[in-house]
Amino acid sequence: MGQIHKLSARLANQIAAGEVVERPASVVKELLENALDAGGRKISIHVEAGGVKRIMVRDDGVGMSKEDLPLSLSRHATSKIESLDDLEAVATLGFRGEALASISSVSRLVLSSKPEGAEQGWQVVTEGRDMEAQLSPVAHNRGSTVEVRDLFFNTPARRKFLRTEKTEFNHLEEVVKRQALSRFEVAIELLHNQKVVQNLRVAPTLKEKEQRVASLCGKPFMENTVQIDVEATGLKLWGWVALPTFSRSQADLQYFYVNGRVIRDRLVTHAVKQAYRDVLYHGRHPAFVLYLELDPALVDVNVHPTKHEVRFRDGRLVHDFIFRSLHKTLADIRPEDVNEARESGTSMPFSALPENLQSMQSVRQQEQGGGADITPSYGPQSAMSLAQPARASEFVQGSGFSANRLGGAQVRESIAQYQALHPDAAISPHSALRVWVTGLWQKLWMGRNIP
Repeated sequence: MGQIHKLSARLANQIAAGEVVERPASVVKELLENALDAGGRKISIHVEAGGVKRIMVRDDGVGMSKEDLPLSLSRHATSKIESLDDLEAVATLGFRGEALASISSVSRLVLSSKPEGAEQGWQVVTEGRDMEAQLSPVAHNRGSTVEVRDLFFNTPARRKFLRTEKTEFNHLEEVVKRQALSRFEVAIELLHNQKVVQNLRVAPTLKEKEQRVASLCGKPFMENTVQIDVEATGLKLWGWVALPTFSRSQADLQYFYVNGRVIRDRLVTHAVKQAYRDVLYHGRHPAFVLYLELDPALVDVNVHPTKHEVRFRDGRLVHDFIFRSLHKTLADIRPEDVNEARESGTSMPFSALPENLQSMQSVRQQEQGGGADITPSYGPQSAMSLAQPARASEFVQGSGFSANRLGGAQVRESIAQYQALHPDAAISPHSALRVWVTGLWQKLWMGRNIP
């Protein structure tokens, strides 16, 4: 072991790049967050060869002055925080001041910008090997443009870990999708190899927001969701949650945002799973696009360099709020509301908390007094009775039952019971199967005896 010495700026940045820049998608994430923090309302992303050859992100934000351009490529240089108080109440997506320095250390980077009122724009050019920034004037509109070429050209070991062009672009497109779902007030354009992949317009109204969600998450998701908008004790939860009949075999359609930042948090995941536990059978996953808004001082975002993890000051309060909001929403779904929403092509609006529930503290008092009952009450018109014929057949296959095992006597009994409750209803073979499967589902997974 040699003597202790200080690392060079280049090597220090490349070490930091190992955490921040994993693949082209990581570069797009950091540049897109910077563009949003700069107030960009129109962002264009151009990608070539899955982002390995070229990434260009252009915005119409506030821009940077000539003096700030070379400084922005230094480590721990940022305009978003100045003191510990700012760090404990971060309201922006970025704040570490590491992204541009890390990206420039493993690529050929050109940063051009022009602030409002400036006579001309300026650009700074740097390459990963020497890290020497070259400043020159350039014609540019208000805002900033970051161009990243030849990612990992000077770190061959890192480049060997990259996958195929298609795989890398899929990761990159997912990053853009996550940000597009969080900022409806921003128009985002994504091009890959000169071809338009996404062209999302500003979505100020609820209908336009739902159209954007449908274009990114699929129309079937939007047609099988409940719109939720709940507020209590300084917490607000809004967005869209899928019906139990629109479950997934994997957790690939789950987006949760805290103050506009997409996160993956175990506390949030547990709260959502608990809310769905009585209406989903084993091995299925719910789908949702949810937004939690709270005081930035109540959540710590300085947990991991990728900023995907957060830590809540009062985790129990947040957990209870999310669980009860979703639980009440799912328990009170009515089939007629769903049918009406499907006919109109929109999600079903729902306010999840009872009117007399003023705070989560009152809920805790009820629990401590033994008066709280969190067991959902499902009647004949429950969320489970919303199963469509196609979904019913999927359930039968997924649960180990086959059509040959559906006894004729059991089906006839189910039809007789259903007609006794609904004498005017017409029963088709598909409807009979749906009625029988619904009753079986509730008996097996909900422990309820259906009369």
